[in-house]
Amino acid sequence: MATTRKASTIWTGGLADGRGEVTLQSSGLGSYDVSWAARSEEPDGKTSPEELIAAAHSACFSMALSNALGKAGTRPQQLQTSAEVDFQPGKGITQIRLSVRGQVDGVDADEFASIAEDAKKNCPVSQALTGVDITLDAALA
Repeated sequence: MATTRKASTIWTGGLADGRGEVTLQSSGLGSYDVSWAARSEEPDGKTSPEELIAAAHSACFSMALSNALGKAGTRPQQLQTSAEVDFQPGKGITQIRLSVRGQVDGVDADEFASIAEDAKKNCPVSQALTGVDITLDAALA
């Protein structure tokens, strides 16, 4: 069964001097300020599309890796995943770097890295971002 999630943004003003508010409508978790300066310079208490993509990617990859490890018979105790999304004005999103440290019994470092690479390829967010260079640093904690 398919699911649909919804978010919306209200933007006021021009690109450089304007501001917006992103609302997470499906979850009702809140609204977050966005601006061009937060996107292209310093966050200053605001978020950006790239930060939201990083959050989505780190969560999706963690779920995909947990699933892949479980199917391999090595359920993880904990996965700590971070995602860094590079944005370059005029070029767009240029790179995403995933990093994961796993606490997993019954798997060696090479097998963990191999399963993590496969999870990266099968993560729906990774698949949606195929036009971007995505790297992965995977290691046991």
